[in-house]
Amino acid sequence: MEQYSRRDNLGQYRAQQAFHEVMTQAVEAVGLRRGDWTTQQAGDGELGILPPDASEPTVVAELVPALDRLLRQYNRGLLPEAKVRLRVAIHQGLVHLGGANGFPGDAVNEVCRLRDADVLRHALKTFGNASVALIVSESIFRDVVRHGYRGLRPERFAPVRVKVKDFNAPAWIYVPDENASTLTMAEGADNPSMAESATADAIAPVPATQRAQVSDAPTYQFNGVTTHGPAVFGPDGTAIGTVNLGGTDGAQA
Repeated sequence: MEQYSRRDNLGQYRAQQAFHEVMTQAVEAVGLRRGDWTTQQAGDGELGILPPDASEPTVVAELVPALDRLLRQYNRGLLPEAKVRLRVAIHQGLVHLGGANGFPGDAVNEVCRLRDADVLRHALKTFGNASVALIVSESIFRDVVRHGYRGLRPERFAPVRVKVKDFNAPAWIYVPDENASTLTMAEGADNPSMAESATADAIAPVPATQRAQVSDAPTYQFNGVTTHGPAVFGPDGTAIGTVNLGGTDGAQA
């Protein structure tokens, strides 16, 4: 949640209540099962590990806009300091669910770094009427966004390079109902020249005749577990579409 630590105790309590209620409503609205998520709570957000059968197109194209829509309704008429606005990061990869103190795995580290990117904070501040700013990893953009699943518009995603501590990787920013590709990075942000990390192949629209439907994605079955589309399987559990919502300013992964 944006500027969570600047709220007083009652303000933090109300923000947490709103976050929980909106998340629950948004997940139910798009047909996902909140009870199937494995979560690690923080006061100002959460890390969510989605089950292997979760649909990445649903998470990116439907859940994030639903969060934005519900939060816009909640925030209507509130003072700026009372509004709940989210930074959301989505990545996919292997996660060990049996860690002694959290969820070990590079995928978790990366999604936390993406969430803490200055360019994402800048995007949320730039679009003052928005309630959610999303950043997706290069692999999510490549596997989901660029194919236009569920009406996604790749040209509305802004290519950025995220540099947080020792992390340095390309990513893509999207703001529901806004054109994030028009963003101009502020001085001192992660990547003043957003186009630097873009390639013609990555941002070129995919012809309709070449767009695969989700139902056409390859199906794999391992020991009775079926997944459609990209998936990773490994010891101690897996994650498809690791999602990190909110996050304390400057929080450690």
